[in-house]
Amino acid sequence: IPIADINTELVDKVNFSKVADYAISLMNDFSSGKYDKIEIIYNQFRNAAIQILQTEQYLPVPKAASSIQKKKGNTSSTVHDFIFEPSKEEIVKELVPKSLKVQLFKAVLDSIASEHGARMTAMHKATDNATELLRVYRIQYNKARQTAITNEILEIVGGAEALKG
Repeated sequence: IPIADINTELVDKVNFSKVADYAISLMNDFSSGKYDKIEIIYNQFRNAAIQILQTEQYLPVPKAASSIQKKKGNTSSTVHDFIFEPSKEEIVKELVPKSLKVQLFKAVLDSIASEHGARMTAMHKATDNATELLRVYRIQYNKARQTAITNEILEIVGGAEALKG
């Protein structure tokens, strides 16, 4: 699958309007037929030590599980008829673009949080390693210093004995 676009500018200075504009351009490109399918790939933040690489279908919007079950003939779930005001089509026309903007913004925020978590974990490990190195070097320094002091004392005592004798 060829990658048509990579946008890393969205995470430089996170801004919902910038992400929303990019989402609109993706929707327009999809509507015009430039792309058959759009997937977003990002790091999902779990915690500072765990980030999960995610791939989500962005466009066309995946169908909900309930509508897929109805098509397969699984009618175990109760289906309710609702009256929509305005019409279902108008609601979908209004909500889908907003939902797609928020979905893309969430992916950007997750990626940023994942990056900060990974950096925080790396810095914590670096600090621990530096502390351990400092402890090792301090012991080596003290041993060398003690050896130098002992040798100096031995020379002084040896010189004093030579003068006596």
